[in-house]
Amino acid sequence: MASLISRLRRLRHSDQTIAAHVRRTLVASLYASPQSLIIGALTSSAISGTVALVSGNRMMNMCAIAIAIVAGLRTTDALRSHRPELESGAPGSVPATRQELVYRAGAVCYSALLGVFGLLTLLYTADGVLQLLAVTTAVGYAAGITGRNAGRPWIALSQLCLTSLPIVFGLLAAVDPLKALLAVVILLFIVAMMDITLQTYDVILKATVASAEMAALAEHHAAVARRDDLTGVANRTAFREQFEKELQALHGRSHLLAIHWLDLDGFKEINDSFGHHAGNALLTGIARRLKDAFGSGGIVARLGGDEFAVVRRIRERSDAARIGSRILELVERPVHHDARELDVTGSLGVAIAPADGTEADTLLKNADLALYRAKDSGRRTICFYEPLMDEKVERSRDLAAEMQGALQRGEFDLVFQPIFDLDGKRVRSCEALLRWTNRRYGSVSPVEFIPIAEKSSLIVAIGSWVLHEACRVAKQWPAEIKVAVNLSPIQLRSANLLEVIASALATTGLAADRLEVEITESVLLEDVEASFAVLNEINRINVRTTLDDFGTGYSSLSYLTRLPFQTMKIDRSFVADLEQGPASVAIVQAIVDLAIKLGMQTIAEGVETEAQLAQLRRTHCDAVQGYLLATPMPASRVGTLLAGMPLRGELRP
Repeated sequence: MASLISRLRRLRHSDQTIAAHVRRTLVASLYASPQSLIIGALTSSAISGTVALVSGNRMMNMCAIAIAIVAGLRTTDALRSHRPELESGAPGSVPATRQELVYRAGAVCYSALLGVFGLLTLLYTADGVLQLLAVTTAVGYAAGITGRNAGRPWIALSQLCLTSLPIVFGLLAAVDPLKALLAVVILLFIVAMMDITLQTYDVILKATVASAEMAALAEHHAAVARRDDLTGVANRTAFREQFEKELQALHGRSHLLAIHWLDLDGFKEINDSFGHHAGNALLTGIARRLKDAFGSGGIVARLGGDEFAVVRRIRERSDAARIGSRILELVERPVHHDARELDVTGSLGVAIAPADGTEADTLLKNADLALYRAKDSGRRTICFYEPLMDEKVERSRDLAAEMQGALQRGEFDLVFQPIFDLDGKRVRSCEALLRWTNRRYGSVSPVEFIPIAEKSSLIVAIGSWVLHEACRVAKQWPAEIKVAVNLSPIQLRSANLLEVIASALATTGLAADRLEVEITESVLLEDVEASFAVLNEINRINVRTTLDDFGTGYSSLSYLTRLPFQTMKIDRSFVADLEQGPASVAIVQAIVDLAIKLGMQTIAEGVETEAQLAQLRRTHCDAVQGYLLATPMPASRVGTLLAGMPLRGELRP
C-alpha cells in the first residue's frame, strides 16, 4: 500500500511535467473508443432505470434519471469525435486541457451517480437480484474504465473509487458477514485495479513519448531533407512539392502564379577571385534577403549552384515585372564578407500560370527558357517566356551539349585567310579562323557557336587548342609568314594565358615573333588596367598584338596611347563605306594617320571590290584582307598559295 501511495505522489508530479503534445495524445486516447462509452452509457442507464422502476424508490428513480441525463451528455460529447483535432493541435482547435476538464466532469458525475445508485439499492431494497444488478453494473463499469481511461490515470482512478467505494459502504452497512467479505474483495479489487491502471499508464506514457520523439525526429529529418544546407531556404525537392500545391490551388481561382527563375551574373568570378567561402557568404546573404522579402505567402528556393526561384501569387502580369525588379534590386546590394563587399547582378526568367502552362514541368521549362534568353541578352535582364523562344533556345542548348565533347571528337578545324601587302600580291600573314562541323547539325556558324563556348567557359580549352594548332600549321610556312589568332575575352582574363601561349610556341617550335594575337576593342574597355598588364606580358615574350575591329568600340585615344599594340585593324564597316563618298575615305585616312603617329601598322579587313582596294592604296594602308583577294582556306591550300601556285577562285590579285 505504501508503494502504491508513493507511486500516486510521483504520478501527480510527473503528470504536471509532460509535454503539451504528449498530453494532447493522452487526452485524445479518452475518445479512442467512443462506441464502448456509448454502449456502457446505454446499458447502465437501462439497468439503473429498470432497477429503480421495480424498486419504486423515489430517490433511486431520481438517481436513475440523473444517470440517463449524464449518459446522454457524455454520448453527445463522444459523438463529436474530438480525437483528430486533439492529436493535430491545429490552431483554432479545442485546447487539450479544456477538453480534458469536460471529459473529467462527465466521467466523475457519471461514476459518482452509479456508485450512489448502487449504495441506494443496497440500503433501500431487499431484493437480491436488484442488488446484484446494481452492484455488478457499478463494479463492471469500474473494471472497464481503468483500462479505457488509463491514459489519464487520475480520471480512471477517481471513477474507480467513486463507483466502487459507495458499494463497499453499502455492503458494510448491511452488517452481514458475507456482504462484508464481498466488501473486502471489492476493496482488494480497487487496490489491484489502481495498480493495473498505473502500470498501464506507464506503458502508454512511454509508448506515447517514444512515438512523439520518433515523429518529431522524422519531421526534423523531413524538414532537413527539404532545406538547402547552405542557405536555409527550400531546396529543389521542397520547391517542387510546394510549387505543385500552389498550382493545384490555382484551379478556379482569380489569381495567377508567377515563377521567377534567378541566375547570378558573375558568381564564378567571385569564387575564383575570393574563394568558395566568399561565394557561400554571397549565396547565403542573397537567400536571406529573398526569404525576408518573399518568403511570407510565397516560395523561395535554391535550385542549385547560383540559381534561385521565387514563386508568388499575382493579379496581373505587371505584378510579376515589379517582383522581378525587386529581386534584381535585392541581388545587387553588396554582401559584406571578410572586410570586403561582394557585388553581383542577376538575370531573371519569368513564366506565369496558367498562361504559360498549368503543369509544373512545363512552367519550369518555360521559366528556364526565359532565363536562358535573359542571360543571352546581357546582365541585369528580366525576360518573360514567349512561345517563340523554344526553338532558338533549344538549339542553343543542344549545341552547348554537343560542344562538350566536340574537341575530343575532332570536330573543330582551322581555316586561314591570307593578309596581303597593299599591292595584293604578297602574303604577309594568315588569320586563323575556327570552324565547327558537328555530327548532328553539320557546319555551325562561328557567330552561333562562339558565344555558346564563351558562356560555358569551353572557349578556354578550345582557344588553347586553336593556339597550338595555328602554331603547328604556321611552323610549316616560310619563316617570314606570320599567323594571327583571335583571343576571346574569357581567354584574356584567364590566369594561365601566358602559359598557354608559351606552351604552344615551345611545343611547335614556332618563333614567338611569328605569332600575332588579335583582341577586339570592346574587350579592353571592361578592365583597361588588367588588359594593359596582360598585353605587356605578351609583348615581353616577343608575341605581337593587334587591335581588332578598331572603330566599333569607344575608340578612346587615351587607351590607344597606353596599350602596347603593334597593329591596328580597320573594321570592315568603314571599308564597306569607302565607295559611298569622301567622308568615309576621310575617316579611314584619319585612322591610318593616327596609327602611323602611334607607331602601328594598319590592316583593312573586309575588302571585297577593286574600288575599295584602290581607295585603300591611296590612304597608304599597310595591308589588306578580304574576299576580293582570298577566301578562308584549309591549311593545305595555304601551303600551295605560299609555294607560288595560284588557286582558282580563291586568289584574285
